[in-house]
Amino acid sequence: MILRTVVSFGSMRHLDDLNPAQKEAVLHTTGPLIIVAGAGTGKTRVLTRRMLHLITQGVAPEAILAITFTNKAAGEMRERVGHLLSEHAGTDKPIYRTPFVGTFHSFGVSVLRDNATALGLPARFSIFDRDDSISLIKRIQKDLGMDPKAMSASSILSTMSRSKGEAMTLARYREERSNERVGRTVTAVWERYAEELTKEKAFDFDDLLLATYEMLRSHPDILERYRRRFSHIMVDEYQDTNIVQYELAKLLANPVNNICVVGDHDQCIYTWRSADLRNLARFEEEFKGTRVIMLEENYRSTKTILTAANDAIKQNAMRKDKTLFTNNTDGAPIEIFTAFNETHEAQWVAKRAKELIASGISAADIAVLFRAHFQSRALEEAFLSERIPYQMLGTRFFERKEVKDVMSYLNAALNPESMTNFARIVNVPARGIGKTTILRITSGLEHELSASHAAKIANVRALLVRIREVSETLSPSKLIEYIMKESGIETELIADGDEGNERLLNLKELASLAMRYDVLPQGESLHAFMDAVALASDQDAMSKAEASVKLMTVHAAKGLEFKHVFIAGLEEGLFPSERSEMRATPEEREEERRLFYVAITRAKEQAHLSYASVRTVFGSTNVNIPSRFLTDIDEALVTAVDSSGIPIPPRKKDLLTIDWDDL
Repeated sequence: MILRTVVSFGSMRHLDDLNPAQKEAVLHTTGPLIIVAGAGTGKTRVLTRRMLHLITQGVAPEAILAITFTNKAAGEMRERVGHLLSEHAGTDKPIYRTPFVGTFHSFGVSVLRDNATALGLPARFSIFDRDDSISLIKRIQKDLGMDPKAMSASSILSTMSRSKGEAMTLARYREERSNERVGRTVTAVWERYAEELTKEKAFDFDDLLLATYEMLRSHPDILERYRRRFSHIMVDEYQDTNIVQYELAKLLANPVNNICVVGDHDQCIYTWRSADLRNLARFEEEFKGTRVIMLEENYRSTKTILTAANDAIKQNAMRKDKTLFTNNTDGAPIEIFTAFNETHEAQWVAKRAKELIASGISAADIAVLFRAHFQSRALEEAFLSERIPYQMLGTRFFERKEVKDVMSYLNAALNPESMTNFARIVNVPARGIGKTTILRITSGLEHELSASHAAKIANVRALLVRIREVSETLSPSKLIEYIMKESGIETELIADGDEGNERLLNLKELASLAMRYDVLPQGESLHAFMDAVALASDQDAMSKAEASVKLMTVHAAKGLEFKHVFIAGLEEGLFPSERSEMRATPEEREEERRLFYVAITRAKEQAHLSYASVRTVFGSTNVNIPSRFLTDIDEALVTAVDSSGIPIPPRKKDLLTIDWDDL
């Protein structure tokens, strides 16, 4: 039975600043609801106000489950809900009874930890990231005598990941695909992979979802407990859900069906990662009597940017028709720059960003977006040359070697079964333990080690025992500092000069991040910190306080906004990607235009678009034509500029014009 909240709310002022469509969505409290929310239409405001409204109507805060797409979005939503609850309760003190706000993965971790006994697992299981999975698959390929050139470890992992995203278990994959050559290879690796994860008491990212779904489906008593716990469910970015996420949400919502999903066909950009745009249509079929509310008023961008975005996206057929509008000003025209090559393009982007900063725009309000990771090299070189502070998103903070080393010490200490973590740190810092010794340990042949090597291994295990013991009393931040010192990593980095000092700063930053969890109760704080690190994404490393231009792929920019946005590499074959024409379905083939729509709608005040007439990609020099997305935009909205950002006279306004004098 759901408990009713004891916090009293007498005011409805949380509805005052909502437009009619937003208010309608907030007031819909029972039954299935789809909110079709265009870019910048205030969906987070709607979701947080809707949570508050449910609570004012007597729903217990902890009976609300809100799922978002990224940890960053979840953190911001959690913070906003907390402020709203405190404000409406008329107190400055934090409200501790709050909705569960997190990602599907964090929800999965919570469910699996709470019910670990049913799975025969300890509550403190390990979570494999992509690097861990790739390393394990490579080891399995070697053990099985497979040629890694025939099918790479990353390809095998991608196939497994996509299958799991489609709610396909190993048994079902074996049954359906083992007659195919690729299927036989993947099946053989997957079988060993699953065995190794079980042995190490670990899950990978995809298993966090699939195992949660399978457990709830096969344990009706546990499922019923979560259904009673969560009377109202909300899912953001629903267009980017895969099949297992769709089925998981449906499983939890039935039979009451108080489920609200927020999605936008035009912002589905993850079909390559098993996202299924058809989930929005399935929702209306599955949940009879679904109410659909359209949010079309944009609060983020200028009219110029919004009109350009509408011009581009209306070319797609697989979408729910809507037209975003705004009461914002027309704003500056969209700049288009034609570069000779990628170096020339990067130099223009950097110089133009420098001009904006000199004019008073904060570097933190500028982003440079690109379609493919390889484009970052020229851009980074240009920003370094111009001495512009920048942050590259994509090299994830938590994947840095020194950070992973310290976290592996922690994981190996708390989960002694994790040979992957043990193998990573057993010779970090160097202790004279070679690959052959490590291989014997991971192969169960530790009894064959020499006395000297056995002693070294015993010392490492004793250190892990000490870490495990002090973890019961030290806060997360102090525990990180303890590992740095006791392992010898800190001493090694100090002795390594400037490079070592830079890496040491990363570990100090890790300790600083851990401090956020020090305030939680002992026992809960460490698990919360470790789960946050394991589930971290690119955006989690982005610092609001850091005054730096953000460089990132368009995919990494999802959910973010900046005053000025540069979109580089708008060439046929790059953006849109050459591979997009070979995608299997119309939804997938139209994804590139959706990706451009997402990119341009990140801009609040001005968009700056560029392309290179000549670009060298992986040693091959190609002559390019402008992206079709550029010609989608009405000419009245754009201004062609030269290398100095000066508008080119009308007679020269041609996308194929190159400013040769500036080369």
